[in-house]
Amino acid sequence: MVPRHPAASPAAGCVRHGEDPRRSPRSASHRRGSTLTTFRELGILPETAEALEAVGITSPFPIQEQTLPVALAGSDVIGQAKTGTGKTLGFGLPLLERVTVPADVEAGRAQPEQLTDAPQALVVVPTRELCTQVTNDLQTAGKVRNVRVLAIYGGRAYEPQVEALKKGVDVVVGTPGRLLDLAGQRKLDLSKIRGLVLDEADEMLDLGFLPDVEKIINMLPVKRQTMLFSATMPGAVIGLARRYMSQPTHIRASTPDDTGATVANIAQHAYRAHSMDKPEMVARILQAEGRGLAMIFCRTKRTAADIAEQLERRGFASGAVHGDLGQGAREQALRAFRNGKVDVLVCTDVAARGIDVEGVTHVINYQSPEDEKTYLHRVGRTGRAGAKGIAITLVDWDDIPRWQLINKALDLGLSDPAETYSTSAHLYEDLSIPEGTKGVLPRAERTRAGLRAEQVEDLGETGAKGGRGGRGGRRDAEAAEEERPKRTRAPRQRRRTRGGAAVEASAPAAPAAPSASDEASDESGAAARAPRRRRRTRGAVAPVEASAAPAAEAAASVDEAAAKPRRRRTRARKPAAEG
Repeated sequence: MVPRHPAASPAAGCVRHGEDPRRSPRSASHRRGSTLTTFRELGILPETAEALEAVGITSPFPIQEQTLPVALAGSDVIGQAKTGTGKTLGFGLPLLERVTVPADVEAGRAQPEQLTDAPQALVVVPTRELCTQVTNDLQTAGKVRNVRVLAIYGGRAYEPQVEALKKGVDVVVGTPGRLLDLAGQRKLDLSKIRGLVLDEADEMLDLGFLPDVEKIINMLPVKRQTMLFSATMPGAVIGLARRYMSQPTHIRASTPDDTGATVANIAQHAYRAHSMDKPEMVARILQAEGRGLAMIFCRTKRTAADIAEQLERRGFASGAVHGDLGQGAREQALRAFRNGKVDVLVCTDVAARGIDVEGVTHVINYQSPEDEKTYLHRVGRTGRAGAKGIAITLVDWDDIPRWQLINKALDLGLSDPAETYSTSAHLYEDLSIPEGTKGVLPRAERTRAGLRAEQVEDLGETGAKGGRGGRGGRRDAEAAEEERPKRTRAPRQRRRTRGGAAVEASAPAAPAAPSASDEASDESGAAARAPRRRRRTRGAVAPVEASAAPAAEAAASVDEAAAKPRRRRTRARKPAAEG
């Protein structure tokens, strides 16, 4: 293990720092009277501090300030803090310092024999989006030391991930399913893991990942450091900690002036809305004064795809993220959202965790969340790193009981939402919507490039859900139909039967003699070309004319059988009685 600098004692109070390493220097620090704590004072390596300062991060949040001294000493940690308050670097910085890289050997902090190409640290996360987010943060913090961080998750090809593991990796961030797959194929070596982190452990339990997580833990060395971080800490998570952690320190961080369940700088509104009027309401809310990036959350994949399409028709630059989209399309929408080509992201709860985009000012719950935990993570996409945000929940009449339970659990004071429509005066007043705003974005304000300006990356996606899905699914199906080769095989011929006996097709009669008249030849040729019409009869069937001598006898027997009166068919198919 790499030796560390002496850790300074944590100061008591709130300090500002952005969880996303791309924060501007303006939001990197926060004064508490005359005291200012920095990451260097907390004892992290100089190279790590240099990498953070390069992106404007100098001072920690409370969860980081309280966690770092304990975690740097090697103790197991249970960290709990509100979403958007910097948990990623709270466990990421101690994890990076447990890794030995060539820069440590050059600095004299480690011996060459301690170097290895096998992963030395593992972070397990529940969703692909959170996997990408954590990987980016760790890559930024470990840039100066050149720490190799790899994201492993499903929905994309195995080969690039296997090749990266062969070349050598220091930290692996992954989802349980793909981690188990690669470990079972002996492509992922977990025998050298020194530090394990379970991020958003409550969500992993809710998604049914507990058996997979336990299998992964049983593959790791017994002697290791384990850290567990989450915004909420239900009993099942505590039970997991008791089974797999050794005397963990439970750290729950919050600011002195922020005692509620959500961050205090998020203004929350709830309105009782009719489902038919919701698209119009959302279109007008998105034109509020000061609105930056916006995220709209839906409960179902179909609703998310439909709302994204409706907003696009109304002139908004919108994208969608939900489970029916392939991984390439999901990452395309997220990149477009981060790059500003799309300013409205419509998503299901797969994006309620791990999406940390600077500039999100509005979160709209198009449909009421299932429980208070989901509500906390949804609204936590705004008001991050000390910024202000607005959370709006549109509650259907049928969802009033569910919303009241959420309100009671979080003590929001919004138990009876006012009945609201897209033309209600209080909606315009509460959300600063200009007078005269309609549900269509004016053409002069359609300045975003849109989703199509962002290219779809070819990830070699696995499974049957590759493709655009949603809005692009129909176009992809049409393109596949055009590329499909035309059918060249002859159509299947049906055998004609009559009365249970096969009827042989008779050959057309040839002219009797070469001396026949032209008129007779034309008539016989026309008879040969014309399709034979089948006559439906009851009781008796007219004799079938046979033009060929060998077929005359068979046709006569068929006519004799068909001349008998038909009997009603029964299920038992008993033989008909004589007489």
